[in-house]
Amino acid sequence: MKAVLLDADTFKTEELDLTCLTDLPVSLTLYGNTTKDTVGQRIHDADIVLTNKVVLDESALSQGKKLKYIGVLATGTNNIDKAYCAQKDIKVTNVAGYGTNAVAQHALMLMLNLATSFVPYNRDVESGVWSRNPHFCLLDHPVFELAGKHLVIVGYGELGKRFAELAVALGMKVTVAARPGNPDDLRPSLDSLLPQADVVSLHCLLTEDSHHLINGARLKLMKSSALLINTARGALIDEHALLAALKNGDIAGAGLDGLSVEPPDEDHPLLNSGLKNLLITPHSAWLAKEARQRLLGIAATHLSDFLQS
Repeated sequence: MKAVLLDADTFKTEELDLTCLTDLPVSLTLYGNTTKDTVGQRIHDADIVLTNKVVLDESALSQGKKLKYIGVLATGTNNIDKAYCAQKDIKVTNVAGYGTNAVAQHALMLMLNLATSFVPYNRDVESGVWSRNPHFCLLDHPVFELAGKHLVIVGYGELGKRFAELAVALGMKVTVAARPGNPDDLRPSLDSLLPQADVVSLHCLLTEDSHHLINGARLKLMKSSALLINTARGALIDEHALLAALKNGDIAGAGLDGLSVEPPDEDHPLLNSGLKNLLITPHSAWLAKEARQRLLGIAATHLSDFLQS
């Protein structure tokens, strides 16, 4: 069977052991990057497609005349037209749980950086502000302890649970909000928890029910001293509403791993805000080498199971 990996460069494969894939009984071709204009040509005679973020909509998939299997090398499958795949009996798999520790530590890093004003203090050191200061320390940016603070988590799968463990180790109180769009969930609603929250951390999937879960109205419910952390999909947050909330002081800070469109335009308002209380990382929470290797191993196991079925 012929297999193609459409966006190998997103894994920095030169750092990884690919034998889990290359030892399978398939003829595997790796493409560093695949554009919308080339995807049809590359999947045309492939039986198996592996991809991280390449969009495989009906227009693209209809050109894969032999396609039997799509392995999404990520947790989210929103880049795949799953309805078309079901109609054409194309099996779609994804990879969950590969980056639990990496993403949880990244969320922790964002929270700690905001709580300690690490970035502005570090900039003050590098720019000489500390050296010119008459006192032994700087007191220009707010710092608070996380111990005793209330963390509200939205999304309590592996990632949410792991982050909760780290927060409890810091002495935080943790409450889990009801799943968005699930009226049968007996846990407290997000709206009821937001006024009490010192930190809100998002770990849920992006669905119709969770799109812009954090909007202007919900940001108004939060404490002016609260932090917002998002290591899930960018579109969980209304970015324009967030920018306004940060500028108006409705919340104290936000740490985001990625945005609603990636890569973002250079003139994206959040990238040019100049705000000291906004941290943005380039969808890098999952990047630990261990997590990437684990992801490929799980994906190879899924594909092996398919080949033997």
